[in-house]
Formats: sequence, C-alpha cells, structure tokens
Amino acid sequence: MEPEHELIDVSHAVEDGMITYKGLPAPSITDHLTRVQSRKVYASGTEFQIGKIEMVANTGTYLDSPFHRYADGADLSALNLSSLANLEGIVVRRRADAERSILVEELAGLDLNGKAVLFHTGWDRHWRTEEYFNGTHPFVTEETAQHLAQSGAALVGIDSYNIDDTKGGTRPAHSILLKQGIPIVEHLCRLSKLPDQNFKFFAVPVKVRGFGTFPVRAFGIAPKR
Repeated sequence: MEPEHELIDVSHAVEDGMITYKGLPAPSITDHLTRVQSRKVYASGTEFQIGKIEMVANTGTYLDSPFHRYADGADLSALNLSSLANLEGIVVRRRADAERSILVEELAGLDLNGKAVLFHTGWDRHWRTEEYFNGTHPFVTEETAQHLAQSGAALVGIDSYNIDDTKGGTRPAHSILLKQGIPIVEHLCRLSKLPDQNFKFFAVPVKVRGFGTFPVRAFGIAPKR
C-alpha cells in the first residue's frame, strides 16, 4: 500500500567550503577518526568514521531563536518543540516580477494564527552564486513583520538570503518576530514542492545552550499529489 503523504525536504545540504552568508567563514568538514585509523581500535573487519565540523551557526538552512537578537531571549535549548515541529504550514507565493519588499497586502485574507508562514520568493535559484549575496534579495518589511506577529504566526521562513533588507544596519523583521518569540528560518529552498496549505512543517535545530542559531533539516509532510 502506497503512503498517503510525502516528505518534502526544503533545506540545503551543508558542504565543506560552502558560503551561506557573505563575510562569514565556510564550514570545514574533516575526519576526526578515519576508517583506516579506526582499524587499529576495532576488531578485524570492523571500522568507523568519526567526523569533525567547524562552522559558524549561520550555515545552510538555519533557524534563529530569540537569543540570536536579544540577550535575554530564549536560546535553542529553551525553544518549545511546539514552535518548531508539526506546525500547520502556509506558503505565500510571490510573482517573479514582484518588488523586493514583501508587503502586508500580500497576506490579506490569510489565517496565519499558529501557522508556519513560508515565503516562496524563488531566490534559492541563486544559491551558491554571487547573485545570491548581491543585496537585491526579497525581504519582509517592518509592517509585514508586525502583521505576522499580531496575527499569531508560530514561525516565519523564507527562501531568501535574509528575511530583512541588508542594505542598512537595522533588522526590523528579526527584531519584531524574535521579540514575540517567533522563530525565523532563512535560506529555505524548493518551496515550490510544497502545497499552498494543508501540510505540516518541521524545522528542529540541535538543543544547544547559549546558542541563538543553528542549521535545521527543514521539511514538510503533505498529502501525496
């Protein structure tokens, strides 16, 4: 019997040397223990690899907790799983010729309460190219962020370089959403594979104390089409 639902991966793989955010170092992925080295430790025919990774928290598809913006905000270990997993999802799709700024009018008539609100801009098509970082990415305006917070959004995600405009030093979307305890997921991808609604969304980071941001394996569970 075929499953009635499908798992849809909407996160980037983390690779050695991969730049996610211009100016931040790429991850370094190496062996702590190679398979050849492990043969000296284990019985004949038994071998293991233990990997080692050095990276900044803002790598790949990652989630921001309130601690990322506010010193007294909840860190990754303090986030309730109900804000990260098994969320009712909704995808807000943008036209290819839309302006950079995502305006509050684009959310008119949508029930956002308790939802993971995912903005599908198509910017992920530039992933790992210079255009991805060129400062012309789509972003959520301050007014739109306020509407998301007031409407009770549980989580907000985007397939863009940043949920905010990076041309200035202010970050109103981060400030507003994280102040309200709403996690943010950036650098999503393949949101075209998700339906507009009627799916569950998951984006769970490692439970690290004193950390505000970490990569996630973001995915949706949707009825099979």
